[in-house]
Amino acid sequence: MRAIQSDSNSAFRARAITRDKNSPKAQELAALGAEVVEADLTKPETIAPALRGAHGAFFVTFFWDHFSAARETSEARLFAEAAKAEGIKHAIWSTLEDVRNFVPLDDPRMPTLQGKYKVPHFDGKGEADAIFADLGVPTTYLLASFYWDNLIYFGQNPKPDGNGRFSFVLPMGDRPMAGIAAEDIGKAAYGVFKGGDAFIGKRVGVAGEHVTGADMARVLGEVLGKDIYHQNVSFDAYRAFGFPGADDLGNMFQFYHDFEDAVNGVRDVAGTRKLNPELQDFRTWATRNKDRIPLS
Repeated sequence: MRAIQSDSNSAFRARAITRDKNSPKAQELAALGAEVVEADLTKPETIAPALRGAHGAFFVTFFWDHFSAARETSEARLFAEAAKAEGIKHAIWSTLEDVRNFVPLDDPRMPTLQGKYKVPHFDGKGEADAIFADLGVPTTYLLASFYWDNLIYFGQNPKPDGNGRFSFVLPMGDRPMAGIAAEDIGKAAYGVFKGGDAFIGKRVGVAGEHVTGADMARVLGEVLGKDIYHQNVSFDAYRAFGFPGADDLGNMFQFYHDFEDAVNGVRDVAGTRKLNPELQDFRTWATRNKDRIPLS
């Protein structure tokens, strides 16, 4: 919404779809100049009317609301069917790899979760790619990276270690991980819409930088003015942390680590910068958000 509405020369106007157009967040979108309409994935009949008359749609599901990969796939089907019914000319589906194509369910290197997934919040999205393709929806498959905003909202910020220092836990060893600022995903998606038909049927991975845990800790320490070090833990240890979704994230980090070339290879920083010339690297993002990153 912000990427479209901040471009005074845009050929597009933003329509925000929300469950409650009277909510403070919806009102914030309206204040940006977006058209705000209501729809709810728990009420499938509301999805198609919310898309009516739109040129394109950016479809995103939210696994962490319910922790169900099967539900994500079902929600993607609702999106795809509504896009087909309303004649959407360019859908962007926010997807991820189906890790089962890399690590079969019977492969003991990584535990199977929810009975039939390796990384549920990846696999449910990846499984849904075929739905858009089979329905003939003109789609770009957008693969995001690790959200640096997780350090603000998702509890992955540096923590005090009890000895006057702060530990930044990332079970990646010395492997670099593709990451990005959430706002840059939006700007890249806008770039895809502007690119039009050239992106239909394409898989587009986005990243702001490929950076190691040690480098992230060093940058955070310099930006925040604290003694912050990278604490590498095993994937099994991370899976055993016990918070909701720890097993899923432990498997995710193992996938990032073990298939570094495949994961980082599709998430091209130079290509992302072509879509979004304002792309931030990790230091830029951390500097701009230093007052929002908790240290507790």
